[in-house]
This record gives sequence, structure tokens and C-alpha cells, in this order.
Amino acid sequence: MKTRTITIVLATILFISCNTKFKGQTKIEQISGVSLVKNEAGKKVDVMIDGKLFTTYWWPDSVMKPVLYPVYTSSGTEVTRGFPIKPRAGERADHPHHVGIWLNYGYVNGYDFWGTSSAIPDSTRKASYGSIKHLSVDQLSEGKSEGSLVTSESWVTSGGKELLAEKTEYRFIVKGATRIIDRITTLTATGENVSLKDTKEGMFAIRVARELELPSKEEIILTDARGNPETVKKMTNEAVSGAYRSSEGIINEKVWGTRAKWMTLYGNIGDEKIAVVMFDHPKNPNYPTYWHARDYGLFSLNPFGVKDFTEGKQELNYSIPAGKSITLRYRVIIHSGSHLSDSEIEAFANDFSKKY
Repeated sequence: MKTRTITIVLATILFISCNTKFKGQTKIEQISGVSLVKNEAGKKVDVMIDGKLFTTYWWPDSVMKPVLYPVYTSSGTEVTRGFPIKPRAGERADHPHHVGIWLNYGYVNGYDFWGTSSAIPDSTRKASYGSIKHLSVDQLSEGKSEGSLVTSESWVTSGGKELLAEKTEYRFIVKGATRIIDRITTLTATGENVSLKDTKEGMFAIRVARELELPSKEEIILTDARGNPETVKKMTNEAVSGAYRSSEGIINEKVWGTRAKWMTLYGNIGDEKIAVVMFDHPKNPNYPTYWHARDYGLFSLNPFGVKDFTEGKQELNYSIPAGKSITLRYRVIIHSGSHLSDSEIEAFANDFSKKY
């Protein structure tokens, strides 16, 4: 009787062990690759790679636009600034409208969609600012090396009038230690002609962590599109290691206002070598784009800010006729383990130009 009982117990343990192992294997299969977790209550879609958070598509009312925030390397290091969502010690607390990765513009039929944030008093914001309202998640797709997300948005004035309808597809691609985000955005003028007046305040951007900024040299005062000054203070350069390099061979602060097919911002966070690369696409308006890339952590491109970037020698006031559309195609690479050579970046650029 005792022998029979021991046999049953051992068989039960073996069954549980095998079943647990099987379940574990099934779970691993489920979390392998790119998966997307939608959370309507939290106003977000988490983008997971092999079960780890890569980024979140997020549309809180307080940010005035949908963003990808936070953004991590394959090793789990955050490359986006925490402020104003989750401030971290030692980082800058300027420009509260710089959150994660985003796309908007500073002058759309007279409304500022770039500089708007909850830090601006309601009375001021309602007078001349716009916001981008998330409407729906239209499609989710998952896969071993790529996932995609399709969304709809509305660019509305402070009075609630729609100027642009937006349809955006995000593609999240995995290639070893490289994470790729391709963004294809179509903007349609829904009710009237829409003017994107020439301003440096735009258009596709990421605000990076303090460690990826360029070393601070002095306190500077910047002026936004409406003439409002903001001081960006000099800070300690401990652990700050960022550097810019463009496809045209221009480096560091000199990249601002220049044109290039792509640009890399590279540096170290701790012992991890990181490269953040942004790409223009040959089918985009005014290719190759101008770069509104700053030493204090704003890494941005802008195809429409010609007057500011040429010191008034040229001007471009782009218009979308009523009922017509433009499509903008951009790529961001988050690479861990090295700073990437020009030839490696060119390969990603060629792939991007052929893909869309």
C-alpha cells in the first residue's frame, strides 16, 4: 500500500512537472517576437519585443498629442527624457512639450501644434494653440521580427475645429540589437486649405535622455515661434557623451539648420554604447530635410522650416488644398552595442528608401 502511494505521488509530481514545462514553453512562444498590448482605459498600446517593453503608443490628454514614450534599447536602457512625465535626477526641465517621439508642427493655419502643453495656462492655450486628438486604434499586427499599429487622429483647434485628419502606420522592426520604428503618416485637409507656414518649430522629433545630449558649454536663451524666450541652463557634463553626425559629414552643433538624408546622435549611457538615427525619405516633401537638432537633447527634422534655417534667404510656406493629402515617411533606429558606422547607417537608409 505504501509503495503504491509513493508511486502515485511520484507520477503526480512528474505530470505536474511536465505540464509546467509545457506551459512554460508555450508562454515563451507567445512572448517571442513583436507583440502589442492594447489598453483603452490606460490610453495606450504597449509594444513588446520578446516579452520586454520597447515603447508605448500613448495618448493622454495632458500631452496634447499621441507620443511613443518611453523608448528603450534592446538592453532595456531608456533613451527618452523622463521630464515632464517621470522626471529623473540630473536632467533638464525645459520645453515640457518635448515628450518621447512625436510628429506635429508649429504653425497650422495660425495655430501652434508644436509648443502646446498642459504647462500653458488654459486661457493662453485656447487662444492660439491646437492639439492632436487620438480617435482610434484601427489595426494591430504581430510577428516574429515585425509588428504594426495603425491609428487615426484629428488635428483640431482650441475651439474644436478639425484642420487635418491623420492616418498613421507604425512599424516596429527587430534586427538583432537594433530596434526600428517606421512611421508613415498621411495628413488630409478636411474642410479648407491648410497652410503650414514656414517655422523651425517642427516636425518629427525625439527628446533624448541627458546622457545623450551634447556636453553643455554655456547657458543659452532660445526663442519659440511666438517670440517667447526660454533659458536652457548650463549643466554639469558628468556622464554626458552625445555627438551628432549627418549623412553630409557635418558634426555636433553645426548640424542645426543643415540638410541631410539622415543623422545619427550617438553616445553612452553607463557602459552601453547607443546610436539613435533618424532618416528622411526620398518621397517626402523638400527632401533632403532640414534638421532642427539641438545640443540640449531635441533631435528633430523639419522639411518646412526653410526661412529659419537659411537665415531668411529662402522661404517655404507649404499648403495642403482642401480635400488633398500629403504623406510623410520617417524612420528612427535605436541601436545598442555600438555607435554604427556610416556604411551601416547607409544600408538602413537604402532599405528604408526602397520599402515605401
